Amino acid sequence: MVDVLPLVEARLRSALGEPDARAAVTFLGTDRIEVLRFPAVGQEGDLVRYATLGMSAQPMADPTAVLADPVKGPRAELLLSVRAGVADTDKALRPLAVLAASPQVEGVIVAPGASLDVGGPLWPGAPFTSVLVAEPGGLVEDLELDAPLEPVRFLPLLPMTPNEAAFKRVHGAQALQERWLTQGTDLRDPSRRSVPLE
Repeated sequence: MVDVLPLVEARLRSALGEPDARAAVTFLGTDRIEVLRFPAVGQEGDLVRYATLGMSAQPMADPTAVLADPVKGPRAELLLSVRAGVADTDKALRPLAVLAASPQVEGVIVAPGASLDVGGPLWPGAPFTSVLVAEPGGLVEDLELDAPLEPVRFLPLLPMTPNEAAFKRVHGAQALQERWLTQGTDLRDPSRRSVPLE
């Protein structure tokens, strides 16, 4: 059985650079989940990116399956990009680890278009209590694995306010993303307000 995690970490480093911090969280009955912090300086100002490491160690299993297949099934890690220095976003490490453990704990398959509820603010004082899972392939390319293993996909997380999450439940992910786009919403702003939904 191939150890996927060193390959995943190498892909993250090649795409995002060297992490400047990492934290590990272990939940009862699950594999260890790490969250790596990558500083980024670019045209859009200082960003910080958080990437989970550990979610892809096991494939995500269909919650209706009687037995989880140890080989087949989608694999993923989560990515969150926010502006640095605006809020205490480093406190998002534990919520991110909780989300990354959810396939093992709750038997869910995390896929683009899904909403993941954090159960509280994403970090202290954050206006966001859930995230929208976006399409992979932009920031970090999929990591191909030897067959029959499915590739590891790196799924960006877009923080949602409670109002935005309610809008998404009714109208769908596409409608919310279009609303963000037409309003010119800066989804990396950790203190942004909810987009107008009327």
